[in-house]
Amino acid sequence: MSLKRIKTNFIFAVKQTNQTIFVMMKSDVIIIGGGIVGLATAYTLLQNNPLLHLTLLEKETHEAVHQTGNNSGVIHSGIYYKPGSLKALNCMEGYHMLINFCKQEGIPFDLCGKIIVATKPAEIPALETLYQRGIQNGLSGMKYLNADEIKIYEPNCIGIKGIFVPQTGIVDYKLVSLKLKEKILAFVNAKIEFNAKVVKISQDETSAIIQTANNNQYVGNLIVNCAGLYCDKIAELAGEKLNLKIIPFRGEYFSLKHEKAGLVKNLIYPVPDANFPFLGVHFTRRITGEIEAGPNAVFAFKREGYKKTDFNWSEFWESIFWRGFRKVALKYYKTGLGEYYRSFSKRAFTKALQGLVPMVQEDDLEPAGAGVRAQACDKDGGLIDDFYIQESEMFVHVLNAPSPAATSSLSIGKHIASIIQDKLKK
Repeated sequence: MSLKRIKTNFIFAVKQTNQTIFVMMKSDVIIIGGGIVGLATAYTLLQNNPLLHLTLLEKETHEAVHQTGNNSGVIHSGIYYKPGSLKALNCMEGYHMLINFCKQEGIPFDLCGKIIVATKPAEIPALETLYQRGIQNGLSGMKYLNADEIKIYEPNCIGIKGIFVPQTGIVDYKLVSLKLKEKILAFVNAKIEFNAKVVKISQDETSAIIQTANNNQYVGNLIVNCAGLYCDKIAELAGEKLNLKIIPFRGEYFSLKHEKAGLVKNLIYPVPDANFPFLGVHFTRRITGEIEAGPNAVFAFKREGYKKTDFNWSEFWESIFWRGFRKVALKYYKTGLGEYYRSFSKRAFTKALQGLVPMVQEDDLEPAGAGVRAQACDKDGGLIDDFYIQESEMFVHVLNAPSPAATSSLSIGKHIASIIQDKLKK
């Protein structure tokens, strides 16, 4: 029996007969997930400790494939979030960190501002609550708008009262993620492994051993789970007991045809339903100049189900049989039916948009992309609204990081890095 040992950077390959077993050198930290939160966490950790041995594992062929790569590119201001919540704190800090990063790295962005519009009297109290939240979260320069002033910002928009939020902006988060990847790989002991789907996690007294679908093994002192739509699955592989499950919600978009893009100048949002953790269909100017309309929010039959026809029996039944999801479905069934109706009826989708911009017609819309939101749902039927992180001795699990996670990513990374730094000192 012949053995051949090859060393390439972190990788040791042992060839025995016709089978090759790859065993990775031990890392100080392994991060699972190559979305913007995982990348920002890796980047922040390496900034704090440039000699750290860090490995990032991503199951896809490149970074930012799922939630990061399919969002609308909005730089959120923080107006929506409960003062003192992790969302509010990280959004406010992350906003400034993101802007500074984009300036330093030459990434295009535009702080164009947005308007939030009440179209009926019943929405005004919620609009005023948002304004007060904005003040409590440190926003400045916001303005109340009457019906005529709304048209100064968006000539084709109608409403009885609105708020102008100057801090809101737009950026391409795939470009941000690409730059983060480049910065990570510039560190001498950092490595990113693509095509590295985690299928098994075991532990000994001092480290965790991660096995991927291609039979590679990675050993780390500390593991950070930023796996997004599969973060609960990774946590369960690590032996965590969870009181929640990720329920996937698909958001579907249309875009305005090029010749109709002038109907919207920047960003127009409705007053959101305070009881439903989604912002409602709205208009967003992309950094490319396209005008995106949407999204709706429908239960997806697959965690990475970007099309209406995407279906995974195992994931579907797992969601359906989760007690918490059944309670959510019962609680929000009227809202959910309306979302599904818009999903299958372009006319209904158009009607929702016409509540903000009446001049938009069905023929003005063409199908655009879709994203899937990883929404954590607890056993009691609560859709967890805030960011949620669970720790154990060797692990940090990011178990709920919906919007504004992209805006907040560098701040979330900073928070996780501080947790890891404390663990490394022990």
